[in-house]
Amino acid sequence: MKKKILLASGSARRKELMTQLGYEFEVVTADCDELYPEDLPADQVAPFLSELKAKSFAAVGADEILITADTVVVLDRQVLGKPRSREEALMMLQSLSGKMHQVYTAITIRSGEIFTTEVDVANVFFDTITEEEATMYVDRYQPMDKAGSYGIQEWLGMARITRIEGSFYTIMGLPTHLLYKTLQKLM
Repeated sequence: MKKKILLASGSARRKELMTQLGYEFEVVTADCDELYPEDLPADQVAPFLSELKAKSFAAVGADEILITADTVVVLDRQVLGKPRSREEALMMLQSLSGKMHQVYTAITIRSGEIFTTEVDVANVFFDTITEEEATMYVDRYQPMDKAGSYGIQEWLGMARITRIEGSFYTIMGLPTHLLYKTLQKLM
């Protein structure tokens, strides 16, 4: 029996990666406030939010596979989420300048009684980002929908990331290697 895949994400990057993996899927939207307890350790925020999104769907049949995901940027054990303003985006980029940070991306899979979450982490090393570069990037690329105020696949990632340890796709927002392995078991 072929299962219907439901991708609960508005992210163009996640849709692109799912398509590149060769899956046919339907995009659905999760209706939940992406809030987490303040005392939650930074490395547990992405899986917490991914599971929260998955739980916001009333039921997922055995003939369906629901995929939710969440990505967070962590610098010095502090979560950098999506910026709420241009000024906050600029401040985030300046705080990442010349430093290494982690990107955690979690995926949650629901199908009938199956409920599983996987998380992957990658280390990202930024070269110095000048104030002019940060301003140009924020104004041109409008990274308000991106954790940490940047996309690795965009100009800032190409020009100022000097090294990564881990999966490029985890940083992009979907640990494709984990997703593929998990879906292979369910299909």
